[in-house]
Amino acid sequence: MRVNRPSIRWMATLAIFTAILFVTSTWAAAEEKVLHNFNNDGTDGAEPYAGLIFDAAGNLYGTTSVGGTSNTGTVFELTPAAGGTWTEKVLHSFSGGTDGIRPYAGLIFDAAGNLYGTTDLGGAYGYGTVFELTPAAGGTWTEKVLHNFNNDGTDGIEPLAPLIIDAAGNLYGTTELGGGTNDAGTVFELTPAAGGTWTEKVLYSFGSGTDGTFPAAGLVLDAAGNLYGTTYEGGTYGLGTYGLGTAFELTPAGGGTWTEKVLHNFGNGTDGVYPVASLILDAAGNLYGTTFGGGTYISYGTVFELTPAAGGTWTEQVLHNFGNGTDGASPEASLIFDAAGNLYGTTNSGGSYGGGTVFRLNAQGEVLLYSFSGTDGDNPDAGLVLDTAGNLYGTTFRGGTSNLGTVFEITNTPPVAYQFVTVTPCRLVDTRPDHGGSGPIQGGTFQTFPIPQEGGCNIPATATAYSLNVSVVPIGPLGYLTMWPAGI
Repeated sequence: MRVNRPSIRWMATLAIFTAILFVTSTWAAAEEKVLHNFNNDGTDGAEPYAGLIFDAAGNLYGTTSVGGTSNTGTVFELTPAAGGTWTEKVLHSFSGGTDGIRPYAGLIFDAAGNLYGTTDLGGAYGYGTVFELTPAAGGTWTEKVLHNFNNDGTDGIEPLAPLIIDAAGNLYGTTELGGGTNDAGTVFELTPAAGGTWTEKVLYSFGSGTDGTFPAAGLVLDAAGNLYGTTYEGGTYGLGTYGLGTAFELTPAGGGTWTEKVLHNFGNGTDGVYPVASLILDAAGNLYGTTFGGGTYISYGTVFELTPAAGGTWTEQVLHNFGNGTDGASPEASLIFDAAGNLYGTTNSGGSYGGGTVFRLNAQGEVLLYSFSGTDGDNPDAGLVLDTAGNLYGTTFRGGTSNLGTVFEITNTPPVAYQFVTVTPCRLVDTRPDHGGSGPIQGGTFQTFPIPQEGGCNIPATATAYSLNVSVVPIGPLGYLTMWPAGI
């Protein structure tokens, strides 16, 4: 409390009448546990670039970009075992040839329990593949290449992103390069055909410049069948012919064609730049994503929201600028929602030790849940997945006991919602000497009152806000009184 008129002496009485306390518990500190250390021992994988997925039984599945029997990548499964441990099993080691090389992307399931993914290189032409893994007898899995990218002037090459699947079982994805004379990437569809074959169709080839170039991220599908994604270069803003990235929409049109529309051009002022991650949709149709660079702190990246507006336009809002201290930097991964609408993600670097972070973001701001330091993992390039208890799971590209990457779990205890608690009216403070007080508060001075310790009113220390009635008994003309929270 501060008295702002020095010529006036004050006496003030503070009392709580039918007071309401706003009480909440704080978020418990997140705890990290390494579930698996990759070691590249001749069978195990190494350097997982992609995130994880769950099956219905609670097993985790993912890929490693290298390692395995030919050091060209693996598909693995992690199964929970006794005592809180997890057992890793390599489901497929890529041979370094026609079955694919370097699976940078994560996996998806179909309704029958088959896994689908992409490799950046390898296959019949050396430019990457789409593959399927099918469970077989004895706990084994059989790999089948569904498409070989071939750089024939129309087809794309080098897919880096995971696939998505629609209700009819069609697969959709992107290639970073290829797709015509501009070699700037594609969006493609794979449709199951007779005899177990699949037919690939290029839905869109990037390359005009302003439409975006080099889609490294995957896609998201809305209920109307429209596809959304990002390109990490191209667009309106940039240096010379190199733009700083776009968010785009692909809409099915007549005759099996698709129409591309740029929803946002990154790089205008303090906006983010270089969006390398996939977008996600909320129930209202808003899009959320991350940029690797840009923002208020120039090169550390952002979290953004895209909202549909009148006339088919979209409005972008930066929700968080990375780089303010130890909050993380350079996010490469997409975000996820929990049931309460909180966003979760990772940053490749930054944090307390420089090895990247796990963060939560909501309307109250960003909270750093965990900072990686080395043996616990380093450089999480991929996004996260939630289990039914609210725990988070992910991978780090480096770190762990062999510095070849980890699978980790973050135990994430959600907060208790704010509660309104009424209190029996009670006088907390009275500064009048005849009521036990220390006397008037002089003009131009202030005094601090620790509310939970005052007046014997049994105010809990966990209260985070108060509603108070304040009575002032002035000596002389009435000026004004200011109150503010102390200790912040």
